[in-house]
Amino acid sequence: MSAQEIDDIEDAITPERRLEKKHIVPRAKKFKNHIKEEKPNTDSVIPGCQSVYVKTWGCSHNNSDSEYMAGQLASYGYKITETEEAADLWLLNSCTVKTPAEQHFQNSIIKAREQNKYMVLAGCVPQAQPKLDYINGVSVVGVQQIDRIVEVVEETFKGHTVRLFGQKKKDGKKIGGAPLNLPKIRKNPLIEIIAINTGCLNACTYCKTKYARGELGSYQPSELVARAKQSFEEGVCELWLTSEDTGAYGKDIGVTIVELLWQLVEVIPDGCMMRIGMTNPPYILEHLEEISKILKHPRVYSFLHVPVQSGSDSVLMDMKREYCVDDFKHVCNFLKKRVPGVTIATDIICGFPTETDEDFDETMQLVEEYKFPSLFINQYFPRPGTPSAKMTRVPTREVKKRTKKLSQLFQDYRPYDHKVGEEQHVLVTEDSHDGRFYVAHNKFYDQVLVPKEENLLGKMIKVKITSTGKHYLIGDILKDEETVTPSIAVPLPKGCVSGANQQIATGEHSSRVPRYWLTVAVCVAAIAVIADILKIIYQYMINR
Repeated sequence: MSAQEIDDIEDAITPERRLEKKHIVPRAKKFKNHIKEEKPNTDSVIPGCQSVYVKTWGCSHNNSDSEYMAGQLASYGYKITETEEAADLWLLNSCTVKTPAEQHFQNSIIKAREQNKYMVLAGCVPQAQPKLDYINGVSVVGVQQIDRIVEVVEETFKGHTVRLFGQKKKDGKKIGGAPLNLPKIRKNPLIEIIAINTGCLNACTYCKTKYARGELGSYQPSELVARAKQSFEEGVCELWLTSEDTGAYGKDIGVTIVELLWQLVEVIPDGCMMRIGMTNPPYILEHLEEISKILKHPRVYSFLHVPVQSGSDSVLMDMKREYCVDDFKHVCNFLKKRVPGVTIATDIICGFPTETDEDFDETMQLVEEYKFPSLFINQYFPRPGTPSAKMTRVPTREVKKRTKKLSQLFQDYRPYDHKVGEEQHVLVTEDSHDGRFYVAHNKFYDQVLVPKEENLLGKMIKVKITSTGKHYLIGDILKDEETVTPSIAVPLPKGCVSGANQQIATGEHSSRVPRYWLTVAVCVAAIAVIADILKIIYQYMINR
């Protein structure tokens, strides 16, 4: 019998037709084998039914990008899981600043391959070096294409390798990146991280981030203010501004960083706080007067991260940092005078190729003079493709020796002991790493540990400092003081999507596929099953 002889497909399975040809006996074993061969893997073709594990390395800009990508995937229906073994796909967002960070990234790729996981790579490593051997055959989404993460993940689940790079432009000019109103899952529902610009104006000889993030591209102030307003309406109580260089913000669009900051200050509710991100000395020098006024504002932390990198003018010149040590000292001295108690954090690189013993001694003297309470000490690592990678290196043993010596100097002073006995208002935002305390920050962004009492998260409270450590203060809650409820709304539950039409739970909980896509998924599944049945029947009839 051929398929053309069947007038109605139901005739192929009616009892009457089976009785007409009793000599034909279906072979169950063969029938089962046939079903096994033709069984469709519906999970591979229905979008939004899989789970995704997101891993991030690097700066707060990277963390913000990961929050946006997770939010888009969750709002589409994917389950965001914190358990890598349970995930169908790993989304790995990389950092290219330091060699160890890239090595961890590479190790995760190897691990994912060993476990036969689907993978999508993001961040600065593949963006800066898209032809790296160890990322061959793996899907990649560029740093300015994170708004298309759903497409990349979908195609990856289909077995395709996607390479999606490119720059966001408007009127031919680079802009900050993907839209700021995308769905997002905040790692901490109380903290909103906003990247105000991407890229920078510098060309530091040791830095590879410029190869990934490129030239400066700034968001319009109106977009940033709108995002801040939305965040506070969703219960956020702490706003972090981030970028590769916040001081350079707006130079590409005719706006200054202080103009943006004053606009943002106006929309911060009482009891909420804003933290200004890292700025290099050249771009803050011209705004010191206004910056000092902003840092004194009651809803802005009196904290600024200004990396110096070296205490030697000679080394700074070889690094192409575009400032001298006196410029950095002027920033510190001006802010300390105008903003009493201000915290200035800084970075130092030990063992840059042209750093002599005398150069390093100057760095030691700078740290001894200012006793920075927050100091990030980095051992120099040559990053492939950068100008400094071609320079003759300081012997590794000497680099480690200098790093250890500077670290010891940092450990020898205690920046907070004089604050014992002070009464301070602090904003409580998270758990401590050991789970014993809540972590809060005072006006100067010092880390203050407070007892874990009910309903303190997201609240501004008053404490008395009872003791200190190298990196923290410990405070007792003053019971006669009322807490201040900073948010103008109840914070979103952890794992919920910001900006989505539906609040979609993620983490280890099942996410809900939006109704439209659920209907589509059911229809696709039904069509796939019917098609499979028709194939089986057709093959069965031919075999007869």
